[in-house]
Amino acid sequence: MRTRQKHHDAPEPDKPWNEITPGLWMGGHFWADRTGEVHPAVAGEEFDLVISLFTREGHGPHQAAQHLITELPDGPLTADQIHSVQELARAAAHALRDGRTVLVRCHSGYNRSGLVIAQTLVELGHTPDTAISLIRQRRSPRALNNETFEQYLTTGLHVAYLLSGLDTLG
Repeated sequence: MRTRQKHHDAPEPDKPWNEITPGLWMGGHFWADRTGEVHPAVAGEEFDLVISLFTREGHGPHQAAQHLITELPDGPLTADQIHSVQELARAAAHALRDGRTVLVRCHSGYNRSGLVIAQTLVELGHTPDTAISLIRQRRSPRALNNETFEQYLTTGLHVAYLLSGLDTLG
């Protein structure tokens, strides 16, 4: 399964991860320093829960961390994949309420992680528009540049789930 769309105008982020709200971090598996050299972002012991929407061997997290892995495409999602996003967001929100630190990551930390982070913020009481804005302020203006994901959020993932499920009827 191809999981990442190539966004030629979106360079690797300048940090491995950014704190979106206290305890909730968004990132990727790669980042670039000031010279443009790309480095792996390896999660160690700094997070209690790591949600990976893309994986690479050797990128952590530490064995003491809870690690949830659900590979998602950076494109239109099936009803089952949207349901997975909802479940991951609930797990992240629950962990945050328990005072745990959470990292949600994908390849570069722009779209798939942005979708789960935004839905986590919605679970915590933010509006979709506020969640999207916060992510773009704290991670990157390039975050959530996947218009389909932004539409899922503004429509509501529960509605997107129902509409995506219509394709399987028949």
